[in-house]
Amino acid sequence: MRGRLARAAVAVALLVSALACAAQGTAGAMPPQQGKAPGWEFAATGYYYSPSNGDYLSVIATAERGPLLLEARYNSEALDTGSLFVGRQFSGGEALTWELTPILGVVFGKTQGIAPGFKATLAYGIVDFYVESEYLRDSKVREDSFTYAWSELGVSPAKWLRFGIVAQRTRAYESERDIQRGPFAQLIAGKLTLGAYVFNPDDSANRVAIVSLGAQF
Repeated sequence: MRGRLARAAVAVALLVSALACAAQGTAGAMPPQQGKAPGWEFAATGYYYSPSNGDYLSVIATAERGPLLLEARYNSEALDTGSLFVGRQFSGGEALTWELTPILGVVFGKTQGIAPGFKATLAYGIVDFYVESEYLRDSKVREDSFTYAWSELGVSPAKWLRFGIVAQRTRAYESERDIQRGPFAQLIAGKLTLGAYVFNPDDSANRVAIVSLGAQF
């Protein structure tokens, strides 16, 4: 337990350092938001994963200008793998707000291919639902193609707090569960977001803890 806590502390320090570097020129990734200001908006989110077969870091970076979305990822679709995406955002609604972003990406590194997909958000009052999904068509081994998905159902009782349930389908690490589920919580301070996720909390053999740190610029 102490070893895991120590690695988590080191991971948070590394994420802070990475996000500080990102503020100087790269972008970041956070859930879509309504009422965006004109001009470029940047964000970066780092994730520290602790599956049973080895800890690793994943980073997602975005740049947005109007409806245009540019996104870069590392260790997201698979380990030692990067990806670049471009998308176009559509949004609307008043009491019930929505945003839909079709995306198309290229995946390179240990895993290679193309990845069409989408992101979507629904929000009503303090409740929101966020989902992102893509189909990775592997260009080297067709049978290794797969569908990746991440979804969150969240509640925000205060500006500084968001919590709820999360589910994902991934091949970045090995798990006996095809669909993984669990609770999450986020603490928000201005443009910084600290998050914690626990997948499969009832299954010690497949339990995965994630610590995230995001920043907007």
